[in-house]
Amino acid sequence: MVMGMNQWKEMSVKELKSELKNRKALQGGNKGELIERLERLENIKGKNVNNNDTLLKKINIHETFFKLKENQIPSIGIVLILLLGTSGGALLYSDEIIEFIRGDDEYKLIDFDIEQTKSYTQTLVNLGHPEWEGRMSGTIEEKNTADSIKYNFSEMGIPSTLEEFSVPMFVMGNQFELSTCMPGDVGGLVGGFSPCSIADVNRETTNFVHRQDYVIQGYSGFTDIRYADYVEIIDLDRGGDNESWDSASEKIGLVWIREEGGNIAATESNTILFKKAQENQLLALILVNDKTNCADLIEGDCVPYFKSLDVESFSNLPENIGLLMVSKSTGEYLSDEVINGDARIQMIIDVQNQGKETIYVPCGIIEGKSEELIIFGAHHDTVYNGQGAVDNTAGVATVQEIARQFGLILEEEGEPEHTFWFCTWGGEEEGLWGSSEWVQKHKANLEENLRIYINLDMNHVDFDRNDGITIFGNNKKDISDITNIIKEFEKKFTMLYEKYPINVRYIESEEMPNNSDFAPFLNQMTEDKIGNVVSCYGSGSYEYHTYLDTMDRFNEESLAVSGIIYGSFAYNLAYN
Repeated sequence: MVMGMNQWKEMSVKELKSELKNRKALQGGNKGELIERLERLENIKGKNVNNNDTLLKKINIHETFFKLKENQIPSIGIVLILLLGTSGGALLYSDEIIEFIRGDDEYKLIDFDIEQTKSYTQTLVNLGHPEWEGRMSGTIEEKNTADSIKYNFSEMGIPSTLEEFSVPMFVMGNQFELSTCMPGDVGGLVGGFSPCSIADVNRETTNFVHRQDYVIQGYSGFTDIRYADYVEIIDLDRGGDNESWDSASEKIGLVWIREEGGNIAATESNTILFKKAQENQLLALILVNDKTNCADLIEGDCVPYFKSLDVESFSNLPENIGLLMVSKSTGEYLSDEVINGDARIQMIIDVQNQGKETIYVPCGIIEGKSEELIIFGAHHDTVYNGQGAVDNTAGVATVQEIARQFGLILEEEGEPEHTFWFCTWGGEEEGLWGSSEWVQKHKANLEENLRIYINLDMNHVDFDRNDGITIFGNNKKDISDITNIIKEFEKKFTMLYEKYPINVRYIESEEMPNNSDFAPFLNQMTEDKIGNVVSCYGSGSYEYHTYLDTMDRFNEESLAVSGIIYGSFAYNLAYN
């Protein structure tokens, strides 16, 4: 009996692949492609071909065509291969082959409102911390951000959800200080007075500015070191294994973040350095930025930035070891005046890192004719120490504008073939928590129905440092389709195309980076269920993770490039 499309749709991906295996046919592809392949095979079966060898040969030729097409073999090469394969017989599926020879399909491009996208961005930036400006995960600022995004989906007429996840998270307190003091006339403990105390009237103090001169690092512990404690700072150079970490026990370690040079390795990650601090019982660890954004933002200096660490790699996270990063000039001052001088250091880091906090994932949903999923995503949290206009309010604003456009398309063209989810993630900056927890919760549905996940993270191009955008993914066919859409984009938006270079890359799944929210869609599936993903990064983002990532540098026009290209790619999957 010839089965219909609806009957195939009721089967799971595993069952569909089993059916194809029984027919000795290719088993790769998403659910829709598997159903289409079975339909073609059933149609052949229904033609009552008497010669089984001929039937098998025809099936194999057909599968060869689609495999060659997927691998982007030139069309003339496919024709020659199929002609040889048929040994003079008539070509099967000539309509499909002629369509391929004729050239790529025409791709429709979606609209994109630049000013609306900027408005989404400004709204979220305005929700930042009143002093530090960021929307750190697990805070009221992040909760208000998630609520705002969900509200916007509702205003677009798109049904929405708001999911909550409890994850390990550090909590910032209210008191932070990094300062030095040069003792005055007291010179030692005389008459009960301590150097640098209030009684030391001629002392000289230097106060460093929080966020500008120093930034607390992710999952830092609590520290309260006073001038009277007279705690030494030990220079550990790049913090390698050959450094005398044990000499910094019960003291403060100073590590210089530098590039690899000669036979000297680059500075290790925050995670490895913090573990070494724990193993050697340091009181605090100061990282000096001598590598990133040097002279790009402030002439003659390197601005400190936020970095997190892999909290899950610790059996017990140190509770009372402070972890911060300072600017290059601040590090040099500490080296000159404290390590090699007579100044004393005072450091107060008011952070609790032993608990859990709630993070949020709002999603807008457009139901399609099938359960096959196209998911757009971007992280809505920022580092605590800046507005995060580029990282990643830009990506969240782009996702919202794409969602708004699909809400309008739904009204005009009706239900899409695929179901759309537009999600924004909390907890990205501290370890991809939001996307990881969401993928784990929806894993069965994703393994069954995910067509593609589309990630937008800092898809922004700086006004002055314009190196364009990079689009990359792990599926050759998707990258080929996106490349064709870019050709249409060049025709219709010539000025944008010429202004912002577009670099497109196919990357094998196992070689994809793990530094943004597409990673869980790759790595948290079962071994044979690796998801199709594409992502986009912008360029010229030296400000990211610093206090200088503000709306002053924001370029809303640049978001239209990835917004139109990725939105149009999804449109042509679901409507064309």
